[in-house]
Order: sequence, then structure tokens, then C-alpha cells
Amino acid sequence: MAKKAQAGEVSKSARIREILNQNPGITATEAIAELAQKGIKINAGLFYFNKGKLKGKKGRRKKARQMVENVTATMGNSSLKTSDVVATILKVKHLAAEVGGLKKLKSLIEALGD
Repeated sequence: MAKKAQAGEVSKSARIREILNQNPGITATEAIAELAQKGIKINAGLFYFNKGKLKGKKGRRKKARQMVENVTATMGNSSLKTSDVVATILKVKHLAAEVGGLKKLKSLIEALGD
């Protein structure tokens, strides 16, 4: 189990995220050397783990935006003319199935709100 940072200290992962935000193209050896100067000892695995988590988060956001764009492009204006409630509900259920479930559809709708 990972050791928690003491009160008032910033965790190693938080320091790594700070470095990656300042310089996204930094290599593991450069980051390890920079943190070693500050007295923080990390290994390359921790660096790559944190870098991957940041990259994955960006990728998931990008993928969600692309899905929203695809959905809005395929819906067109014809869906706005539909007054039949049952047909609209069936379209929403079908759309939810296409994007991977109602939770993902809800997150896409929330992404549109931003």
C-alpha cells in the first residue's frame, strides 16, 4: 500500500503532475533528476504511471467530444419535427445503446453543456 504524504507535504504523484503540466514533453530521467534536486526520490514506473493517467484522461475527453459531434451530425433536423413521444423515447434508447449505455449518454449530454 502506498505511503500517504505527511500533513503539509505534497505527494510524489502531485509533484510529478506539476512537472508534467509545466513541461509535457519531459522524459522520465529528466523528471527523476529534477525531483532528486528537490530531495524527492521516485522511480520511472511512478512517473510513467502518472503520465499515462493524465494522457488517458485527455483521450477520454477527446473521445467523448467526438462522440457528441457524431451524434449531433447524425440526428439532423428531422428529429426535432417528431411529435410522437414513443418514437422519441425509442430514438433515445437506441442512441444510448450506440454510445454504450445511458450513463455514457448522460455524460455526453453533460459535456455538451460545458
